[in-house]
Amino acid sequence: MTKATLAIIGGSGLYHMKGLVDAETLDLDTPFGKPSAPITVGTLEGKQVAFLARHGIGHHITPSEVPYRANIYALKTLGVERIISISACGSLREDYAPGHIVIPDNIFDFTKNRPRTFFGEGLVTHISVADPFCDDLSGQLESAVRATGATTHHGGSFITIEGPRFSTKAESQTYRSWGMSIIGMTACPEAFLAREAEMCYATMAHVTDYDVWHVSESPVTVEMVIQTLNKNTEVAQAAIRNLVRDMKPEKDCACESALSAALITDPKVIPAETLEKLRPLVGKYYK
Repeated sequence: MTKATLAIIGGSGLYHMKGLVDAETLDLDTPFGKPSAPITVGTLEGKQVAFLARHGIGHHITPSEVPYRANIYALKTLGVERIISISACGSLREDYAPGHIVIPDNIFDFTKNRPRTFFGEGLVTHISVADPFCDDLSGQLESAVRATGATTHHGGSFITIEGPRFSTKAESQTYRSWGMSIIGMTACPEAFLAREAEMCYATMAHVTDYDVWHVSESPVTVEMVIQTLNKNTEVAQAAIRNLVRDMKPEKDCACESALSAALITDPKVIPAETLEKLRPLVGKYYK
C-alpha cells in the first residue's frame, strides 16, 4: 500500500495545490467505518503527502458526524507519523483578527456527543494530553506559515464546541471569560485520537470572524467564513509547501511513544478481537 509520513486534514482546495504530482486516490475502510472521504496521496516537494477532506468531498458531513476515529486510523495504516489540521476558527481575542493564522498550543473540549477514544472493549488506556499539540511540529508549522508573510500567532487555547450552530452571545462571552483564544468545531476529538495513535499533531487555524462577542463587528455567518477561507487557501498551500520542503526528518518530541505509559490492561485479559482491531495502534506493545 502507498505510504505517506505527513497528512493534511482540511478542505478540498488543498488537493489541487501547485507542485503536487503523481496523485492517487485511496478508498479505504477501517474497523471504525470509512473515512470522511477517499484519501489523496501524492508527491509534494519530493515527499509523499496524504490529504483528507474532513467534511467529505463537497462538505456534506457536520462536525459531529465526522468519523474522526476512521480518519485517524486510516492515516495510521498509511504510515502517517505527522498530521497538520487546517481549521476555520472564530477569534475570542481582539488581537487575533480575521485573516490572521493561529498555531494554538492547547485545547478545551466542550463537545458532548462524540466518541473520544479508540480504546474500550477490554483494553483500557489513559493517554496524557496535558499538551495536546506536538510542540516540535507546531514550531515547524509556525515557521512555515510566517514565511508566507501572513500575520501569525503562536499560542492560545482552542475551545471546541459541538456545533453545527454558531455560539450565542452569552456563550461567546463566557468562553472569553474562561481565557479561551479561538473557537471551532473539529479539533476534538481529532487531536486526542492522534495522540492515542502516537502521531504528531498541529493545527493551522484560520481566523474567519470574531464569533459573536465583538460589538462593532457583524455576527459570524457561513458566507463570512467561506470568503476568508477562500482568501487564505493560497497561504495554506504555500505554508504546506514550505513545511514539507523544510521539515526535519528527526523528531524532538515523545508523541511516537505516547502509549508506553498509558496502557494499563493486563495482556492476559485483552479479548483477541479487540487486540486485532487495534493492532495498528498497539501492535508494538503486544507482540
